[in-house]
Parts: sequence; structure tokens; C-alpha cells
Amino acid sequence: MNIIQKSINYLKALSAETITNAGSGHLGISLGASSILFALFKDHLNFDVSDTDYLNRDRLVMSAGHSSALYYSLLTMFGYDVSLQDLKNFRRLGSKTPGHPELNTTEGVEVSTGPLGQGVANAVGMAIAEAVMEERFNTVGFDIINNYTYCFVGDGCLMEGVAQEAISLAGTLKLNKLILLYDSNDVTIDGSLNIANRENVARKFAAMGWNVIKVSRGNNYYFCSHAIGRAKKSKKPTIIIFTTTIGIGTEKEGTSAVHSGVMSEKELATFKESLSVKESFFIPSDVRELCMASTRRGKLNHEKWNQNLAMYSSTHPELYKSLMAFFDRKKINLDRILKNISKFDGKSLREINKHALSELAYQCPQVIGGTADVGPSSLAVIDNAGNFSYGYRRGKNIHFGVREHAMTAIVNGIALYEDFIAFDSTFLAFSNYALPAMKMRCMMKVPAMSFYTHDSVAVGQDGPSHQPIEQLGQLRSIIGNTVYRPCDYKELVAGYANCIKNYLPTTFALSRQAVSHIDGTSYEGALMGGYLLDGVQKPDLILVASGSEVELALNVKKELKKKYHVSVVSMPSLEVFEKQTTAYKNKVLSKDAKLIVCIEASNDYKWLKVLGERAVLYGVFDYAGSGTPEEVIESVGFTPKAVAKFVDAQMKTHK
Repeated sequence: MNIIQKSINYLKALSAETITNAGSGHLGISLGASSILFALFKDHLNFDVSDTDYLNRDRLVMSAGHSSALYYSLLTMFGYDVSLQDLKNFRRLGSKTPGHPELNTTEGVEVSTGPLGQGVANAVGMAIAEAVMEERFNTVGFDIINNYTYCFVGDGCLMEGVAQEAISLAGTLKLNKLILLYDSNDVTIDGSLNIANRENVARKFAAMGWNVIKVSRGNNYYFCSHAIGRAKKSKKPTIIIFTTTIGIGTEKEGTSAVHSGVMSEKELATFKESLSVKESFFIPSDVRELCMASTRRGKLNHEKWNQNLAMYSSTHPELYKSLMAFFDRKKINLDRILKNISKFDGKSLREINKHALSELAYQCPQVIGGTADVGPSSLAVIDNAGNFSYGYRRGKNIHFGVREHAMTAIVNGIALYEDFIAFDSTFLAFSNYALPAMKMRCMMKVPAMSFYTHDSVAVGQDGPSHQPIEQLGQLRSIIGNTVYRPCDYKELVAGYANCIKNYLPTTFALSRQAVSHIDGTSYEGALMGGYLLDGVQKPDLILVASGSEVELALNVKKELKKKYHVSVVSMPSLEVFEKQTTAYKNKVLSKDAKLIVCIEASNDYKWLKVLGERAVLYGVFDYAGSGTPEEVIESVGFTPKAVAKFVDAQMKTHK
């Protein structure tokens, strides 16, 4: 037996033992794809285990994240900080080896994966980021940025809509440093793939502008390695279709039963015997040495890159200086943004945000993003920055097309490539499409921004399908997501600060309609999530509002001022306010008040959780009809007189 086959046999044994020891996992893909990923690590992947974050490393995204046992076994064999003991702790609480790959948990993992298909979009984002930097910083003789993004996918990944959305865009943009490694075993959990999907994958990818390579012997290391080498020479993104046998070598190979099957100890022993593996959780010295040769190659490549970078700094000092400063967030001047957009006070928040975003991009070369084909409406477009395309890699505006899910996941990938400030945008009503990628963004704490406009029933004649009533509650329910619904430019920039300075994912809900100038708003107060906008001593009643309803709350106060002592609180971010000290919260929400009324054009009961037992919600609890914004707003009772009537009735019951 040659050393290559011996190494793959021990890799299979490690993966199988890891799953049997845990009592769960996905055996089929971990065995069937072993030759593909071993060939990648041994011959092609550029990595350095001593510095896993170095800029020019290759990125590997495990979109088929259920193959984690195989992935972790490879990381162990090639010298990452994943030990044999870590493999024994697979899927155990608090281990380095969770059920699916998690960023910042396991060394070498570039992105958290598990929801099938999203990894494809993440990989597209990373390839976009690489193309941006390659264009900006490479010169003749100095390929400072020259890395590949590999994405490992299965049949399930390519059935997901998010993957198809991203694949289409990648073909349009000709992202030639993107390589999909497709484990085509024609088996899913339910059975044969053809019960649900009979498409010709090769022809479909070719039609979308991809280079297609077929490998009929996908369980053969040599064929796999040769195909990856060919893919790296392509002028287009490449999919390599490896025809493999799921669960190869087991009694249930080629069937759905092995997809998430677990071998018994007896079955495992028989399987290992067929591989000529006698030891348990063991890597022989000759196998280890073969793997370490590739690991040393990666470290040597990194050292050569450092030497090349040193020469680059001498021959191209200005470019080198720009490269070193490219991701510097400390230099961002938010005060300047505040000053420069103050002149737009009183316009719609989507208009104000356009100018804020352009000012941020003027200061920061790493700002990039776009919209889901709603640029002229959401206005999340950077002025004078060009459009990112195959012909113009310096463009800062990305046309994602009508692909909200992929857009959000792609932006996650851009931000994860390195410290890009990436953003996406659509209407708030359509944020539902993006929620799976928003969850992953927040799990990974990716500091990206989403600008969702048309944030209330004031969308008017577009009708109920476009009315974002439940969306604010959905977005606020995502753990780790910070939602800012500002009433003016000061509160908007406070949301920017939350993302840029605190490195937190931040979602904005912005008005389509113009908002009036409001005296007393506070950038510093908005940084706290909420603040006393118009207060009185010992109030009977506190009105709390966000966004365009802040002006409404002030007008309601005018209606009630003869009957009650009323304070008005602007609260652009419930999540940020919730983190403040009890003393600060009590200062804003005086205990003298008998009643707190939350006014927002949503049905989000999180207000009551944050504001406590005294709070009631004046919201929108049903879809309104199609009409002018004024007609719709009046029909749902968001007028000063209607709200005042409700508040007065509530005050009588709270005496």
C-alpha cells in the first residue's frame, strides 16, 4: 500500500471513530469525500498553522458543514490546534469540535456553517473581497494578494436557493479565484437524489458562466488533485463535480442509510480492518510526516510572501502604506460624518443614510456593499464610487440582483475575508428573505450593516405585502443583533458607531418618508440606546417611540399636556438600552410615571420586556389596505388624536 492510500485510510478511520465515539454525526460524506479534501490539503491549500489568519492564505468554506468529522480529522492530521483528544470530544458541550464548524471555536474554520448552501454565498463574498484587494494592491512582479477561495458542497447545498442565487452572481462577476468542490454522491437523507432533483448540474453551471470540470472517479486522490490543479488556471469560477460513493467501504455504502449513520463498535472494527488500520485514534509517523510536508510548504509560502511584502514596501511605498492602512477603523471620524450630514436634517432617513454612507466610504477604502435591486429606492448607494463588476474591481457598489438571502450571506463573506466594512440593503418587508443569513451573521459577530428602508405602513399604495409590521420583532429576536430605528441623522450615526467602533452586527430600519427636524435629539443619548428627549419632573406618563413615531409621540404630548405631566423618550435601539445600568434606565424611565406607552408601527412585544410591567404597546396588529401614506397611517390610528385617546383610556385604568 502506498503512503497516499495509507494516509487516506487513516483519515477515514479517524473520521469514523470520531463519529462512533460521539454516537452521532454524518458518516456518509466523511468517508465519501475523504479523497477530495485530502488532495486539497496535501497538494493545493495554502495555509500556515502557525499564523492561521495571515492575509494571503487560501480560504476553505465547508458549506456542507455536516462533514465536520472529516474536516476536524484533516485539521488534526495537518497540524492545526485540533488534537486527537479534541476528536474524542466531538459534539460534546464546550469542545473545540462542535457538530458543525464554528468560527472562533476551532482553529482553521473560516466561517460558521451548517445551514446548507449559505457557505456558497459566504465563499462568493470572500472571492469578491479577494478580487477587490488584488486589483488595488497587486503590481507587476508583486502578487501581494493571490489566494483562492475553496468551497466544499454537497447535493443538498446546490438544491438550496441561496446557493443558486450566489452561483449566478459569481458567474456574472467572473470570480476566477473561486472553486467549488462538489461531492456528487446522488444521495440525500430521504433517498436517491433523483426523487427531488434531476437537473444537469454541469450544463446549468456552464449556462451561468462557470468553468466545469468532471471527475468520474471522485474517490481517487490522484484524479481529485489533478482536477483542482486545472481549476486554479481557469479564467472563470470553477465547479469540480466529483462523482463519489457515499459511505464508501461500509455495508451501507451508496445508500441514504449511511448519510447520518453511526457504526457500532463491531462494525467500526470490521471497517478499520478493511483499511488495514489497527490502532484507535492514531496517526502513524509516516502519515504524519507526509501531512507535515504540506504544512511546512504552507509555512514556507508564508515566509516567501513576507519577504515579497518587504520588497514591495521598498519598491512601492505608497501602495504598501495604503495596504497597511486599508483596514484601519481607528481613523474613522464619526464627528465629521455628523457634521457633513446635518444639512440633510428633515429629509427621509434613507436619503440621510445615503449621504452618511458616502461620507463613510470617502474616509474608508474598505467600505463595500449594495442592494437587492432596490438602489434607487433604498438609496444605499455610495456616490461617485462605481459599480463592482468583472471589468471594474474597484467599484464599491455591488448589484446583488433580487437575491436578498444570498446578498446577506455574501456580505458576511466579504466582512469575514478581512476587516471590510460591508453592507446590504432592501425594503424592511423583505428582510424575511435574509433572516437565515442574519442569524449566522450574529452568531459569528460579523460587524456588517443592513439598511432596511420603507420601515412603516407609510409605504402606502404598495399595500399589505410591503407593510413591515412583524419584521422589527423578527430582527430584534435574533440573538446578538442590534437594531437601530433612528428618528434623525444623530441617531443614525450612533448606529454606525455601534457597528464600526464596537464591531457588532447592526441592522437599520429607515424611513421612506421625510421626518421633521426634532429639537433635543442626542447622538450621545442614542449611543445608550434610548434617552430622555422631552422630560418633565415627576411625570405621570412616559411616551417612548422609535423612528418616525418620535415626532408622533411629541405631538401626542401636546394633546395630553393639559391633563398629564408627560415625558417623551426616544429609543432607537432596544438592544443597546437593555444593556445599560439600572441607574441609567431609571433616569430615563422615571419611577414616578404610572404608565409607559410604547408607540411604534410594529407588533413587537419586546418593548414590554425591556420597559417593564408599567408598559403597554400602541402598535399595528393587522395589515392595512393600499392607499396614500396619509390614508393608511390614519386607518391604523397613528395620528396624535387617536393615540392620545388610547393613552387617556389607559391612564384611567392605571390610576
